[in-house]
Amino acid sequence: MPDLKALRSLLARYADLRIAAPKNEESRLALHDVTCTLCGMTATGTIEEALEKADELLHSAATATSVPPPSTDSTAPVPRSDDDEVTLVA
Repeated sequence: MPDLKALRSLLARYADLRIAAPKNEESRLALHDVTCTLCGMTATGTIEEALEKADELLHSAATATSVPPPSTDSTAPVPRSDDDEVTLVA
């Protein structure tokens, strides 16, 4: 599992370089380097596969860390100290 922060950073760099449409050898090499790094990080052979895998990884991480909605169980205990006065209204 690649570091998600590094993966996001590489995806942003890849997008920036693709949008800029490499105009010189330096920018073409930078795009090639980012492409190879993304493929290596995602264990894929092409940039298309790498982008798809990166999306899957980021989506999985987002859904795995999502917080479930609060319980609506009316029998759930209400935390309080002994000094608090609590009035429960149904």
